[in-house]
Amino acid sequence: MQQTPQARAPKPPHRKRRVPLWDNARWIAITLVVVGHGILPLIAEDDAAYSVYLFIYSFHVAVFVTVSGYFAKSGPPNARAMRQVLTDIVFPYFIFETIWTVIRFLLGGDFVLDYTTASWTLWFLIALAIWRIALPYLVLLRYPLIIAIAISIGAGYAVEIDSTLALTRTFGMFPFFVFGWKLRQWRITDRWLDLPTAVAWRWRAGAIALFTALLAVMPIAITTWRDLRLRRFMLYDESYQAIGYDEPWSGAIRLFLLLLAMLLAVAFLVLMPRRTTWFSAFGSATMYIYLLHSFVLFPLRETPLLEGRQPWWVLPLMIAFCVLVSVVLSLGPVRRVFRPLVEPRARWLFRPEPATATGTLVLPPEALPPLPSAPRSAAEDATAPDARASRETGDETGRGA
Repeated sequence: MQQTPQARAPKPPHRKRRVPLWDNARWIAITLVVVGHGILPLIAEDDAAYSVYLFIYSFHVAVFVTVSGYFAKSGPPNARAMRQVLTDIVFPYFIFETIWTVIRFLLGGDFVLDYTTASWTLWFLIALAIWRIALPYLVLLRYPLIIAIAISIGAGYAVEIDSTLALTRTFGMFPFFVFGWKLRQWRITDRWLDLPTAVAWRWRAGAIALFTALLAVMPIAITTWRDLRLRRFMLYDESYQAIGYDEPWSGAIRLFLLLLAMLLAVAFLVLMPRRTTWFSAFGSATMYIYLLHSFVLFPLRETPLLEGRQPWWVLPLMIAFCVLVSVVLSLGPVRRVFRPLVEPRARWLFRPEPATATGTLVLPPEALPPLPSAPRSAAEDATAPDARASRETGDETGRGA
């Protein structure tokens, strides 16, 4: 049956409003990622740096993945969703993996294009693509979060699963992505934004107490954490046997870290300002920060500048430097320059026709050329959907402190 002009006509555009809570969480979480990578060269000789590192890694990746899962769509993928996986994830991965290959070649290495092994931070793009594709299938089952946790724990026992296509981290961190999706099903945003400020601060007091206790525990037992190889567990990048644990109960360590990270992720979101802040606008630049900060920190990682024992002031200086890097990479001029790499449209790669010969739609309806529409009747106007967007979309302005 041929579509009528009314059916093919694109919907009138409406500008979505962003929720400051989520933009604040995005930017602070990605800034912690930069800080964690920045202080990495210090942790071998500096217990204070190692304590800060473990504190950050106990929750920051969980927050980043949880927020990604919160905004993931679990319905059957349409043409727009499939196209976004290509333009937002797959194409940037190939672009930046190629750039890193060229850099290694210029530094004296072999020129080997190996897209199965992600360079440094690029593992997240592979994992995100797999998570997005898998989510609609997983949520068909009754207990998706429990299943995701079981997959994560079970993957740790399989020594055959390695970093090829980032599978170790993809399976290991999958529960955080599903947990983010579950938070949206529980309509956390609406409930939290509707709380009076006084009640919200009671929850924040508990979150502050939790983070304070965690920060205090890290330096007290720093030798124990080194002996237990806690850092390697927090990376979710190796099997238990590779870390040095071949006991049957090894999965209990991962289970504990998963549940702790989920609790800390919720505590982190509770502490996020619900109002617009000076850094709220940076929340839409997280992928720029994630993909570009590694180039800034690469010289510090590959040179002996930070090797050995450093003066006490190097740690706070590196933290301040990483925050500055995050701010600079969030700015408009940087985003305009690097947009073709981070957000490639690649229109020349897509089919020029909107559909295949059998009628399969390969482009979103919004991409179809507009056709003249008939005047709407009064009845149609009366039954038009409310234009007010739900706060659960993550695109509406929040309120409160």
